[in-house]
Amino acid sequence: MKHVDIYTDGACSNNPGKGGWAAILIYKGHEKVISGGYPETTNNRMELFAIINALLQLKERCDVTIYSDSAYSLEPFFKGWINDWQAKNWRTAQGNAVKNVDLWKALLIEVKKHNVNFVKVKGHSDNEYNNRCDELARKEIKMLED
Repeated sequence: MKHVDIYTDGACSNNPGKGGWAAILIYKGHEKVISGGYPETTNNRMELFAIINALLQLKERCDVTIYSDSAYSLEPFFKGWINDWQAKNWRTAQGNAVKNVDLWKALLIEVKKHNVNFVKVKGHSDNEYNNRCDELARKEIKMLED
């Protein structure tokens, strides 16, 4: 099975506000870069959107490692919250509606198509690909502001 590394990031100006997302997919040393932006969104939505859009690029079942600096995107998988939310009809442990449920559902659909491993990276640090994704996401915001 093919192995693909995916780096993602999302950004938002005046959260909520103009947002951008980016992903870099790496397979056998080849990179595919994707990005986009929205005029009215949140940082959390952009973080999820980057992962979803990256997974949508894959044409067949793959082993995937997703690198993200977003605790919001990763902790539900690391801590099992995503399973709890589904079991509770998309409610948190406190009984509140899960925010961004549309994107969580879309992400689950894509994750189930592959063997996905999530890795948390430190944001704005020494990770070249995470930094590139951050720059690309911010460029998308800049294009919306111009």
